[in-house]
Parts: sequence; C-alpha cells; structure tokens
Amino acid sequence: MKLKIYTTDGASSREKEFDRIPVFEGATGVQAVKDVITAFRANARQGNASTKTRAEVSGGGRKPWRQKGTGNARAGSRRSPIWVGGGIVFGPRPRDYSKKVNRKVKSLALRRAFFDVASSGGVQVIEKFEVAPAKTKNFAAILDRIHAEGRLLLVDDSFTDETVMGGRNIARVRFQEADTLNTYDLALHENILISEKALERLLERLNGGNES
Repeated sequence: MKLKIYTTDGASSREKEFDRIPVFEGATGVQAVKDVITAFRANARQGNASTKTRAEVSGGGRKPWRQKGTGNARAGSRRSPIWVGGGIVFGPRPRDYSKKVNRKVKSLALRRAFFDVASSGGVQVIEKFEVAPAKTKNFAAILDRIHAEGRLLLVDDSFTDETVMGGRNIARVRFQEADTLNTYDLALHENILISEKALERLLERLNGGNES
C-alpha cells in the first residue's frame, strides 16, 4: 500500500510503498473490531451506581398509623417503595461491566482497524515531528500544509516536549505513542498523522509483536 510521506515542515511530500501493511478482503476482522471497541468502552465503566432496597433503608421500625379508622390507606412501613424516602425496586446495584477479549482477537482488530483507516486515505506520514520554536501557530501551519483535517491523531515513537507544547492547544489534535496505539484510537479519529519511526514500530506490532 502506498502512503504519502511529508517532510518535517510539511512543505513537500513523496509516495512510498509499505508492503507490511496488513490487507483484508470482505468483512474479515470487522467483528473483531466491534468486539474490541465494545469491550474497551465496557471496561471504562465504573459500575458503582447503587440504590437501597427496602431492607437497607433506615427507619420504618413501627407502623406509621393504626390499621383501621384513620381514613388513610393501610401502611405497614415507611420503607415501602411507594413512600418518598422508601426503598427502590429494581434499582441499579454495583456490578462489573468488564469484558475479556483474547489476544488473537485484539491483534486481528488492530490490523483491520489500521487497514480501514489507511485504505480510506486517512493515514499520512511525516518524516518526524519537529516544532521550532514550540508555538501553536507553528504547529498549526505544518498541519495546514499537510491538509490534515478533522479529528487528528498524532502518533510518534516518543514525543518531544516541544511537539507537545506546540500542539496541545489545538482542540482537535490528540497525541498517542506507537506502543500504546489501540483499535479504539483508530476508530475514534478520522485522520492519523504518524512519524516514519512510529510507523515502523507499529508495523512490527501488526506483524507479530504484542497487541493491545
């Protein structure tokens, strides 16, 4: 697959063939992507929402009023679910929402997700990230030359402080290192700008390294 590689300042570019990018046909791996994203979002849930049943609500040790003669409906306890401050029926209880996905499914999902973004033209490569001086307008100028639009994920082997300082004030830009890039990151962003060094590291992961 051919990808466009931009110079550090984004002023010029060239095309290069990357043979190690995984290629898929049909719907192979699509279900794996769905399973991994579902698990990722489920694992982010705390699951600590809790309500009290009538057995846990305080008070209600005596009958509110006598059974007959008051004109009121019969009531046995202030903890009844139909009373304000009473117990809750079928309310949320603490639970574990986490889902387990095995390593091979994660690996397949990551390869498929990267293939989908790359084949749609969403992956662009830069020789390396370098912003000098580290100002937002300098960083934004590089992105404008590259025509990197929409929600943008920047991927590098390791970001320098200058690069982070230059891009952290651009709301649509997010940083991620190649070793921790995952399927959810790829699905969440329309465009990816990755350094050559980070791409080589990512391709190592896609072709046999550890997946996450």
